[in-house]
Amino acid sequence: MVRETRDNEPKPRSGQQRAAELREIGLPERGARAVIPAPAAPAPAPEEGDRPHYLGHRERLRARFLEAGPSALPDYELLELVLFAIPRKDVKPLAKALIHRFGSFAEAIAAEPQRLKEVEGMTEGAIAACKIVEAAAQRFAKGAVKKRLPMGSWSEVVDYCRTSMAFESREIFRILFLDKKNGLIADEVQGSGTVDHTPVYPREVIRRALELSATAIVLVHNHPSGDPSPSTQDVAMTREIIAIAKPLGVTVHDHIIVGRDGHASLRGLKFI
Repeated sequence: MVRETRDNEPKPRSGQQRAAELREIGLPERGARAVIPAPAAPAPAPEEGDRPHYLGHRERLRARFLEAGPSALPDYELLELVLFAIPRKDVKPLAKALIHRFGSFAEAIAAEPQRLKEVEGMTEGAIAACKIVEAAAQRFAKGAVKKRLPMGSWSEVVDYCRTSMAFESREIFRILFLDKKNGLIADEVQGSGTVDHTPVYPREVIRRALELSATAIVLVHNHPSGDPSPSTQDVAMTREIIAIAKPLGVTVHDHIIVGRDGHASLRGLKFI
């Protein structure tokens, strides 16, 4: 049977035409082998010298701290440990900037949060870490005093006072209220003032001692200037409190002034 061919029916394509069309759309010709691209070679591992210098530094510093103790670390490295609150960053430059700005580890930790924010690179987490360390130091020192050790353990009392107040930016007046065995009944801040003055009301001091049934008190305040030397006003105010307290059976053991540069005892200096 003979098949009729219509004029509008497409004519069959030659083999050369089909091969050209397949090449145009990117398919292999019939019978040709498809070429499969080879997988890309993995990137070479970075050599030791190409790694950031601070990788592994945190682990090494922690290990040295635990093995050799804090005395083996300078201030900026101890501060680095605190600043590890900032993830994935070399914090050594920031630690050194804080020490340069504030003077020491203790002064950096005790700085007001607003002042810490002024140092480029300090985050909210890093500031919180500094304040946690400060609070822990104060809580530890207060715990030693609260063991109700006798006042003969004077070093613990002085350490506590310095830890609590030595690096404050304003004058703060506080009182340690003691029982008849010289154990601590209460530690209260009675007032805070400016950089060089705190108002103190002697009668209010004694009234509070009587409310707590305290038989003795230790007066404490700080000098933000850093120099703990007592002023004439400090001596006069202390003597006025002693004069009011004595007839009421309350003894003023001492008035301690603390500062960054040390501490002063009015009794030790024979001012009272």
